[in-house]
Amino acid sequence: MAIITRLVNVGGTVATQVVGADNMPHDVILHNMTKSSNEYIYIGGSSAVSTTNTLHMDPGDTLNLTLRPNDELWAIADPGGLELGVIDIRKND
Repeated sequence: MAIITRLVNVGGTVATQVVGADNMPHDVILHNMTKSSNEYIYIGGSSAVSTTNTLHMDPGDTLNLTLRPNDELWAIADPGGLELGVIDIRKND
């Protein structure tokens, strides 16, 4: 099992890939590193993520997800330049 950690700077106009696809299901933990209010990170698929059509993470929020094989996770921020902490637990070892 591989545990991949990273800090992703999420832009405000173009979606940023935060977790790439794998051939096995994998668990992902996301954390909006922002401490200021009204600074949101929106997550979703590559073609659908925007500030108007997907769920958002409030400052300081943590979200646990299980991605299916070949799924990717993308994000966009409002305002741009927010940091998203990512732990990606790959189960294919």
